[in-house]
Amino acid sequence: MDATDSVSPAGAGAAEAAGAQPIGAVPAGAGWAGAGPADADPAGAGRRGLVVGLALACHPGPALAVTALACALALGSGLGGPRSALVTAAVLTGQLSVGWCNDAYDARRDADAGRRGKPAADGTVGARAVWAAAAVALALCVPFSLACGALAGTVHLAAVTAAWLYNLQLKATALSWLPYVAGFGALPAAVTLSLPGGPWPRWWTVTAGALLGFAAHLADTLPDIAADRTAGIRGLPHRLGERGTRLLLPAPLLGATAVLAFGPPGPVDAGGAAALVLAGAAALAGPALGRRWRKAALAGAVAVAAADLALLLARGVAGA
Repeated sequence: MDATDSVSPAGAGAAEAAGAQPIGAVPAGAGWAGAGPADADPAGAGRRGLVVGLALACHPGPALAVTALACALALGSGLGGPRSALVTAAVLTGQLSVGWCNDAYDARRDADAGRRGKPAADGTVGARAVWAAAAVALALCVPFSLACGALAGTVHLAAVTAAWLYNLQLKATALSWLPYVAGFGALPAAVTLSLPGGPWPRWWTVTAGALLGFAAHLADTLPDIAADRTAGIRGLPHRLGERGTRLLLPAPLLGATAVLAFGPPGPVDAGGAAALVLAGAAALAGPALGRRWRKAALAGAVAVAAADLALLLARGVAGA
């Protein structure tokens, strides 16, 4: 549960903040139509190089951000230490599998494009080793997820599957947003379903998570739209273009906060009002500053997600 290079009260979020991945994590870059994994492993790579390469190839920023969000949601929902640790382990292994899958699948395309900071593409670690790490992480994710409960585990594994589909196919299509929405929306459900009795999350937590997932996809992709188009990627942000994506991005960010502020019964309290003000400022400032700082939109999305997480924890995750 990512998606996907992916911060939200509902899950994932954006981490590198814009390298977020769908929660199945919150996907991290997806497979390019026509591109396949690179096969050659670098010669003479030592154990230290392998460990460092794998650590960098897993998209550590988004993976840790989504995992931290899941842990906060688990503790905030009253799961308790041991159960929260189990949920955290399930989310972490899912995020690692998605990040490694992404880098391994895109290795050849990244190498051809001369992208820096891509261990599987620059020879720091072989693509085969990254594929193996992704497989091991995915294999561990299955029992960790199911140990949280059959329904909770199924929801989380469905989100992880969506993130893998993003990496391997959907990133280059008009449905590129779907794994992010599914992964971020599924995170609060997986957490609350792990509680005794398996209560469903309140509707506004799932809706806010889905909206934040959509925003994470837009913010994560925005800085690379031109380069991705050259590589043949035609996801939703690429079809909208830089201007269209900048104009659309504030809508899901503000929408997520509004759902959390107005969704619960009763009048909007001071916390909800403050979150709305912060969300409005960050949602508008991030895209506006994007020309000076390429990660500004993502930073704005992360700020909104942090405020939303605080608001969500204050209102409670589980319930009818």
